[in-house]
Amino acid sequence: MIGSQDRATSPLPRMYYLWLAGALASILGDAVLYFALGWAAATHGGAVAGLVLTAINLPRVLLLIVGGTVGDRFGARRVMIAGDAVMLVGTTLLAAVSHHVGPAVWLLLATGVLVGVMDAFYLPASGSMPLRLVGKEALPRALAMRQGGAQLVTFVAGPLGGALVATVGLTGTALLNAATFAVILIVLTAVRPVFDIPPAKGSGSFVRDALDGVGTGMKDPVLRAALLVTGGVAGFLLPVVPLLLPLMAREEHWSAGWTGLLFGAQSLGLLGVTLVVMIRGTKSRPGLTAAVGVLVAAMGLGMLGSAPAAAIPSAILIGMGSGLFASHIGPLVLTSAPHSHLSRMQALLTLVQSVSLLAMNNILGNMARLTSPATAILACAAAIAVTGTAALCSRALRTTTTAPPTLRPPEEQSVTAAA
Repeated sequence: MIGSQDRATSPLPRMYYLWLAGALASILGDAVLYFALGWAAATHGGAVAGLVLTAINLPRVLLLIVGGTVGDRFGARRVMIAGDAVMLVGTTLLAAVSHHVGPAVWLLLATGVLVGVMDAFYLPASGSMPLRLVGKEALPRALAMRQGGAQLVTFVAGPLGGALVATVGLTGTALLNAATFAVILIVLTAVRPVFDIPPAKGSGSFVRDALDGVGTGMKDPVLRAALLVTGGVAGFLLPVVPLLLPLMAREEHWSAGWTGLLFGAQSLGLLGVTLVVMIRGTKSRPGLTAAVGVLVAAMGLGMLGSAPAAAIPSAILIGMGSGLFASHIGPLVLTSAPHSHLSRMQALLTLVQSVSLLAMNNILGNMARLTSPATAILACAAAIAVTGTAALCSRALRTTTTAPPTLRPPEEQSVTAAA
């Protein structure tokens, strides 16, 4: 066990830091471009803005399983290189065309479709890269570092996007995004995953391989439980801060500055947990710890809905619970999945989150309108408490522990449920 602990806390490979720097640059460029697309679409009215968002989200949801299957068949790194090359060309064309015709509706919709399609192929491949670069023991810290970095990038993206749109418009913002794709493209040509395995051979039928990915996620008790819990968290926890908290702020007559402070408090709790995981690694029972994180978030939601005056500690608790859950469920899914199905499992995980979030955003928004934001938040607290309790009652999640440190063949390198 000493050897395993040493590997879990030793410095991450330099290749991972190189890839992470490029990935965060790409995330920043994407976030700024999304802001610019939304801003440009809003000038045409709410209906067009909704269509542009749909143009991004719908292809992503429909093609995620296809994208995961392609990643497993042809290799995650190859898919990412191809995706970055396509987006480099696409964002450059967006800059050129928008410079001449402006933010035309057809251009915004075409860009949205391109982004959604490429996300469906890119996200599953990118999600599997940390395991391929750092191996199993260091994976929790690697994922925590990526999560923390993405959170910080998101902080920067909002003000940066607003400044860029105000100064250089959609054209300049698209050029910036093209530059980030060029950066990550160069990085990917230099990165060689140490723990990578050859692409899966497949069954000969693309559809059969895609369905096999879904079947694997549903049949494996750990993966099935993790996916179901993730769906619950995505539907009842993720919409609270971006959707219900602003609605509550308006009802309670909170200022924009105070509401922003609450957003920061939630991020502070999340980043605090992420920092601890980066330094010390995850607990030996990741499923159990993830379930505890869900219950901590439920406590924060309950406090927020019933006692708005305690909004800051409530937001911190929500962030801590979210951080505990995310930092443990991610490594659990990656290490439980067969190495031949890594991209497909990432696709399935993203699909579960996307579908659940799309559905509950509308339901919770209407619930807040018909009752009150506080009532909607309390409903989320109850649902998250049930989700966390169900996770604790799941033997597959509760008893799953990290694998012993002995080096084993790739197909055997997965977490196992304790007897």
